[in-house]
Amino acid sequence: MKAVYIAEFGGPENLEIREVPEPNEPGPGEVTVRVRAAGLNRADLLQRRGLYLPPAGYAPEIPGLEFAGEIVETGGGIFKLAKGDRVFGITAGEAQAEYLTIDASLLARIPDNLSFTEAAAVPEVYVTAYDAIVTQAELKSGETLLVHAVGSGVGLAALQIGKAMGATVIGTSRSVEKLERCAEFGLDHAIDASAGAFSDAVMKATNGNGANVVLDLVGASYFQENLKSLALKGRLMLVGLTGGKSAEFDLGLALAKRLRITGTVLRARSIEEKAAAMRAFDIEVVPLLETGQLVPNVDRVFNFAEIAEAHAYLESNDSFGKVVLEW
Repeated sequence: MKAVYIAEFGGPENLEIREVPEPNEPGPGEVTVRVRAAGLNRADLLQRRGLYLPPAGYAPEIPGLEFAGEIVETGGGIFKLAKGDRVFGITAGEAQAEYLTIDASLLARIPDNLSFTEAAAVPEVYVTAYDAIVTQAELKSGETLLVHAVGSGVGLAALQIGKAMGATVIGTSRSVEKLERCAEFGLDHAIDASAGAFSDAVMKATNGNGANVVLDLVGASYFQENLKSLALKGRLMLVGLTGGKSAEFDLGLALAKRLRITGTVLRARSIEEKAAAMRAFDIEVVPLLETGQLVPNVDRVFNFAEIAEAHAYLESNDSFGKVVLEW
């Protein structure tokens, strides 16, 4: 089968489409999926550079964390899915290949109103966003959610989920254009974070109360401002580290506000933990995709043969939403 292959860790020029062995036949509880499309994520950029390798058991040369396709073979003990079903799901790697054998608990059926390309833009970002802001941070209707890098894939998913939950959503970005485009997704307050400071604007937008939940996709460079932006008993969810991984910690502020600070990652979790996140996604998020209340935002689609160009485009930070690969 064909697969995206990292010939050597480094730049996009080291990516190629290579013939590799097909995956093993599905065992008990597993299925084999014919992948039609796959989302491209920043984790793939890091993996290409040798900085974020997959867990043991996954080929470090074949990236890919999310996919959409149809089931072509099932192992034993499969009751809720069948051959021919259109599915999308998450994996710790190897999704950017023509076939993938995977535990069926990491899959959900694709709503009829979504194409494979649209569906491939969903799993990683919506599962991550829902798990972070709802399952872990317990966002409630009437609360305020602050989303950093709101024009990114996870950012847009969190924005839409927050609005569906009945929350007021504040978004930051270093691109005024992206903030303006977020208005069509219901963004209540837009903050240009290009200067690095945003807490004063958050406090103004919340009448001095602060945000109840912060979804941080940036990291260290935003940490102190996050603490200042949080409300009493606020919850900070640390998801991304593009802005660094080491920051000073104002313990006094955290204590005074009785803050809850949680780091989260999806890729390294056990199958059981991922399956629980997928169940919540299937029950709570998929119906909203089916009714159109949530809409996957596909920025640009590349053929898998254009993998180097796709990486360069995502790395440019020009994308708004998701970059998708299709066979």
